[in-house]
Amino acid sequence: MRYLFIIQGEGRGHLTQALSLAGILRRHGHEIVGVLVGRSPQRRLPAFFLEKIGIEVELFDSPQFAFDRCNRGISMGRTLLANLLPDRIAAYVRSMRYIRSRIEALHPDAIINFYEMLGSWAAARYGRRIPIFGIGHQFLLGHRAYMFGRRRGMQGLLLRAHARMTARGCTRLLALSFRPMEEDAAARITVVPPLLRPEALEGESSDGEYILGYMVNNGFADEVRRWCAAHPECRVHLFWDRADKPDLWQAEEGLTFHRLDDRLFLEYMRSCRGYITTAGFESVCEAMFHGKPMMLIPAHIEQRINASDAEASGAGIVSETFDLGRFTEYLRQGKKPCDPGFRRWVESAEMRFTELITSK
Repeated sequence: MRYLFIIQGEGRGHLTQALSLAGILRRHGHEIVGVLVGRSPQRRLPAFFLEKIGIEVELFDSPQFAFDRCNRGISMGRTLLANLLPDRIAAYVRSMRYIRSRIEALHPDAIINFYEMLGSWAAARYGRRIPIFGIGHQFLLGHRAYMFGRRRGMQGLLLRAHARMTARGCTRLLALSFRPMEEDAAARITVVPPLLRPEALEGESSDGEYILGYMVNNGFADEVRRWCAAHPECRVHLFWDRADKPDLWQAEEGLTFHRLDDRLFLEYMRSCRGYITTAGFESVCEAMFHGKPMMLIPAHIEQRINASDAEASGAGIVSETFDLGRFTEYLRQGKKPCDPGFRRWVESAEMRFTELITSK
């Protein structure tokens, strides 16, 4: 079968999901005929994705989150204002026309939409003759038995509305989850394992002497530097995508910043003592797979829900800031993620996805 991928390009999660699924499909004799990625002016696509996806990547303008003044969290007000400007709306209309033109030109047998709202809207007209599979952890918000997204106020309502709009036109929704759940047929939701890349599942895990961090929002950097300056005995390695800094920056005696590098990040993940993250779904799953205790620092409502879900799974603790003192104390307690079935759930992904999306 011939598949077209449409991917939300914000962060790395949807991109790594696409890499994983592309590998699964190709191993089973299928073809990826196109990859369309919604781009953000503030971020560039990671080099590892461009190198490994195995086909030319085509970009289009897509709605993106806007951060608060401190560059620490998502501002819903700024996000709405930025995306509702007339020039941005005109750009999104052009993007949908472009997506439709590529569907017409490529003639895919199925479309895989990695939580890209414009992709869903543009492809909706083809839903009766081309299966459209929506893939994303966010689709769990519509599942009748998923409790973590409820009672979240206005931001929760907006997030659920966004998930419903992104689901528009999809033939079937595949909701990535930390754990198995029953299908919600009324909502067209099938719960599936995380789509982690093979590289993330390889290698032996060990307990090193350093803390690893992944920082999407660079506003936390000064906070981390101050703490590390006061605690030079603690080694911390942080990965980020800040373009105005060198690939390797020794900011303090015990603090090293790394430009986001997929291979190097996974090496550090396997051997770290503990992991700090803003609670993106894929990153949390990789740490859980390797048994790494975590401190989860959600930057917006979606990540708060992820963090609550992961904490309930025994993955670690939740914090509002990069409180390394609290995390080092937690690590001294020797606690580990405690779900022995998580690895088996992750390793079932290839069989599950081939069953669901490769039969006509």
